Amino acid sequence: MPDHDLAIASLRSCALFAHVDDDRLRALVGLTRPRRFRRNEVIFHQDDVGDALHIVVEGGVKIVLPSPEGEEAIIASLKPGDFFGELALLDGSPRSTTATAMEATETLSLPRDQFLNLLSGDPRLVTALLRALAGELRRLTGHVEELHFLDLAGRLSMRLARLARAGDSDATGRIELDWPFTQSDLAAMIGGTRQSVNKLLSGLVDEGLIQIDRDTLVIDDLAALEARGSR
Repeated sequence: MPDHDLAIASLRSCALFAHVDDDRLRALVGLTRPRRFRRNEVIFHQDDVGDALHIVVEGGVKIVLPSPEGEEAIIASLKPGDFFGELALLDGSPRSTTATAMEATETLSLPRDQFLNLLSGDPRLVTALLRALAGELRRLTGHVEELHFLDLAGRLSMRLARLARAGDSDATGRIELDWPFTQSDLAAMIGGTRQSVNKLLSGLVDEGLIQIDRDTLVIDDLAALEARGSR
């Protein structure tokens, strides 16, 4: 059984269940199952059966498109409060992506039948889900725009800025980010190589735009980094 207080707080922080009152959240916790994953452990693979929705409780998850050659494109990175795996639940198709823990991670897993029952009985949940899907579509549209119209240095600067704003949309000035990403992860986000990302990161450090300290990335001036990305 999940820790009820932590589970309720996690569901309350998830946009999908933000409107649900405490009594219903307590009942909802009873329908979920806690799952724990090690760093780099796969949560589900592309083409797996979509049998559950996941809500991130602790840690972080990357959503990737794998290639037959073993490479991957990271299309999303998720933090506590985010949810994933809903598409396969809605249309009954196999998983379209692979989900992997970026660090020690805990999720709450909600089975497909329970999720569909909730949708059928709560119009506000449907509205919240549609809003989240629309936000994801806008994010992916922005990602495609960056891939087509920015060079690699611009894509890296904008991706770092997006990661900063994912935690705080009103962020300005100096920002400190918890940093579970490797240089290979960044390369997979922007369509580059680890070597090219290493060189570009060093350039941003030399320009005084960022600092990297173990598990923390510091953006000294978010507006300046965004301006660097739009050159």
